[in-house]
Amino acid sequence: MEFKSSNPYNGEEVGVYTALTKEALVEKLNKSQIAFNAWRKVPLSERCSLLKKAGQVLRDNIEEYAQMITLEMGKPIKESRSEVNKCAWVCDYYAENAETFLANEIIKTDAAQSFVSHDPIGSVLAIMPWNFPFWQVFRYAAPTLTAGNTGLLKHAPNVFGCAKQIEEVFIRAGYPRYVFQNLIVHHDQTETIISHDTVKALTLTGSERAGSAVAEISGRHIKKSVLELGGNNAFIVWEDADIDASVKIALTARMLNCGQSCIAAKRFILVEGIYEEFVTKFTNAVKELKSGDPMDENTTIGPLARLDLANQLNAQVKESVAQGAKLLLGGTQNGCYHEPTVLGDVVPGMAAFDQETFGPLAAMIKAKDIDHAFELSEKSKYGLGVTVCTKNTEKALKYAHKVSDAAYFINELVKSDPRLPFGGTKKSGYGRELAKDGMMEFVNRKTIYVKG
Repeated sequence: MEFKSSNPYNGEEVGVYTALTKEALVEKLNKSQIAFNAWRKVPLSERCSLLKKAGQVLRDNIEEYAQMITLEMGKPIKESRSEVNKCAWVCDYYAENAETFLANEIIKTDAAQSFVSHDPIGSVLAIMPWNFPFWQVFRYAAPTLTAGNTGLLKHAPNVFGCAKQIEEVFIRAGYPRYVFQNLIVHHDQTETIISHDTVKALTLTGSERAGSAVAEISGRHIKKSVLELGGNNAFIVWEDADIDASVKIALTARMLNCGQSCIAAKRFILVEGIYEEFVTKFTNAVKELKSGDPMDENTTIGPLARLDLANQLNAQVKESVAQGAKLLLGGTQNGCYHEPTVLGDVVPGMAAFDQETFGPLAAMIKAKDIDHAFELSEKSKYGLGVTVCTKNTEKALKYAHKVSDAAYFINELVKSDPRLPFGGTKKSGYGRELAKDGMMEFVNRKTIYVKG
């Protein structure tokens, strides 16, 4: 079987990749176990040094990697460079903090000594998506490999070029062979991989459907999983907010990566006193975005990553309009390109409110007051994050308990940061990535007790 990746902007072929045979796949899995037996014994200081080198490899080859991201999934080239730089940041972060995170945790008991150690568990499988093809992988790989585990990557087929380059980053940095391996396989091989004795745990970033399927398989084989799934983030604007500043934040929160982000702001819940002003200014700001070739330095909106994604978004737009939403801007589709779109008067029950919209579509929702805004925010099966814009940050902090999502940002878009735990609640998944929490997901927290 062959996989082809193509440029969503012009349809040109980017690369062709041959799937592993069943025998070759098993060989790679076995080599991952052999590599783990040696890698776990490498001093932590050396593992941190190698991770630091990986960050430098990313910076030294930023144009090569950024171009592959843009060619395969259509992200504007400036955003692709930012993604590569963020990967280097997460490498630096764990290289500098791993020794603290993995240190023995002393706990006073009746014992002469009692503490918790942090041991690696083995090979960890990552099933990763196409929307941030480098970042999603590095935010798992940096802590997981540095803790002494080995890594196996099953990437999305349309970004296998990125997957190949990621494996090469670790090779260039000097990692031992087979510590990190890219697996070019069809999704029907997923259970074969998860069930293999080598694989001790897995992490998946993807759709709710994919997460459910993989969680079922991992549960059947009693293997730990971390899931980071879809989102339908609310962006709440109070009447006292700085509207111009809020619009600027909102534009990035919705249109970054052409709106193809689980943590993008998707539902803009506006207290009615500022609804018209915000909608007008936001719509005007969207009109200023420059669509075009994502390799062009001036492009801010590229195509969606695949035709089926653009088709799905356009269907959600049409369905929402048929349900009573007002089309304020955009709404047209041309192949993989979907025009940035703003819908007004969106209410619960409409596709633009209830469903995750993965693309440049902003749903404007009117709230009677602050309490109503939070009630609307909670009308979602997802739980990644919420933004609140207001000048009264002290009051906003008091509302944090009303939010069941895993993140609550005041006057800033919801975003991932290596220093802060990242994950979701409800249908957005479970477990945490990044910060110390992300490193603790794939270690054996072993209790040590010494009497007398």
